[in-house]
Amino acid sequence: MYLWRRFAGQQWLTENEEKLRTIASDGLAIIERLNRKRLQLEIASTRRAELENIPKQFGGKIEKLPRDWLKRSLRHKTKRLKVGTSHLTIPAGAAFGTGEHATTAMSLRLLEKLTRNWNSGWSTVDLGTGSGILALAAKLLGADHAIGIDDDPTAISTAKHNARLNKVRDVTFRVADVRRWKLPAGVDIATANLFSELLIQILPKLRSARWLVLSGVLRSQERDLRRGLAQNKIELVEVRRRGKWVAILARSR
Repeated sequence: MYLWRRFAGQQWLTENEEKLRTIASDGLAIIERLNRKRLQLEIASTRRAELENIPKQFGGKIEKLPRDWLKRSLRHKTKRLKVGTSHLTIPAGAAFGTGEHATTAMSLRLLEKLTRNWNSGWSTVDLGTGSGILALAAKLLGADHAIGIDDDPTAISTAKHNARLNKVRDVTFRVADVRRWKLPAGVDIATANLFSELLIQILPKLRSARWLVLSGVLRSQERDLRRGLAQNKIELVEVRRRGKWVAILARSR
């Protein structure tokens, strides 16, 4: 496993985040530390060649992680995330996020609001699960079972570790391509924190879920996503915006 990492201020991130996400899509992790002004940015890959051009354009360094990098990362806990009346602790593992980015935070709040008065026993699928935050949060909020999908085996390994760390059971994490993976019948909520082009591409399959929590979309891409929702007969229920990012709650008609 190889890791590109650099530290930067908020202004640098504002100027470069969109370009970084064009390269890394949802593989970019933005880690905020308490009492530190600078942000830690990371992108992980199993192949060094995939990262070679990033430091040339954005600075920073590439390092080869030790074989036990995941075990080591679990020793460094970040601020706990409040989920309903419970909490999740997500370590600052390499390049899979800790729940502090605006897209994940907005998705969590929408998921909480949607299910606040639901009886337990509903089902959810989280596409592009990364560190597994939304799938794990769904379990804490009352889901009977949750499934997290990601095409990166290391992300799935991280998510499984996070489930054990938080003692959350009945969550299934699978390596799969979200474009080819078929949603189970009767899913109540599908969450997807993905870059907009991929999100729009998989909307036809997402409409099989009763409710959708969608994020990873820039404000400049919101119009395209709204158009995709309308074309797939998916009703927009609520939009949240934070900085340049957008999160959407929608339901199938």
